[in-house]
Amino acid sequence: MFVRAYLRASTKEQDATRAKADLAAFAKDRGLKVAAYYVENESGASLQRPELFRLLADCQEGDVLLCEQVDRLSRLSAEDWSKLKTELQSRKVRVVALDLPTSWMMVTAADEMTGRMMDALNAMMLDMLAAIARKDYTDRRRRQQQGIQKLKAEGGYKGRKEDTKRNEAIMGMLEKGQSWNSIVDATGCSRSTLSRLSQRLKEAATAA
Repeated sequence: MFVRAYLRASTKEQDATRAKADLAAFAKDRGLKVAAYYVENESGASLQRPELFRLLADCQEGDVLLCEQVDRLSRLSAEDWSKLKTELQSRKVRVVALDLPTSWMMVTAADEMTGRMMDALNAMMLDMLAAIARKDYTDRRRRQQQGIQKLKAEGGYKGRKEDTKRNEAIMGMLEKGQSWNSIVDATGCSRSTLSRLSQRLKEAATAA
C-alpha cells in the first residue's frame, strides 16, 4: 500500500503546499510514509486537474489518496463527483482526509470486516462532505455575483482590467503549438484563461 498525497489550491496566488507538513505528520503518526506528493493550482469545481489524474494513474489497488480536506478533492457538481467516484472505485483507491475521521480507520483497520464497514461508512461521509463543499462553492459564487451586480447598478464596478500584453504573449505561445502545461508554468495563468484565449484565436481564424 502506497500513500499518495494530493495538495490543491484554486489560484496561482495561493500556496498549494500549505498542508504538506500536516499530511506528512499524519502518515508518520500511523507508521506510514507518503510515497509521492501531487500538487496543483486548479479549481476544485473542475475535473480538469492533471495532477489528480496523474495520481490516480500511478495508483495500484489499495493505495491511499491522502488530502487535507474533502474540499481539496472535490467541489464538483453531483455529475462530476459521480464520475470521479467511479474512477476512484474502479481503481480501488481509498480516500483518507484529515477532516474525515471515519476515513482514518481505512489505513489502520485490523481485520477485513472492520475494513469493509469503514469503507461503507466512509463512502457515505465522503458523499455528504462533497455535497457540502459544492454548496459552499456555489453559495460563494452567488454572493460574489450579487455583489458585482450591486456595484454595477451603483456604477462602481469596472471589472478586472485585461493584461493585454500577457494575453498576446500567451496567444503567441498557443499559435506555436506549446502545450497548456508549459504555458501555465511559464506565465502563471489559469487554465480557464487559456481556454478563453484559445477560443479567441479560433474565432479570429474563422473570421479571417
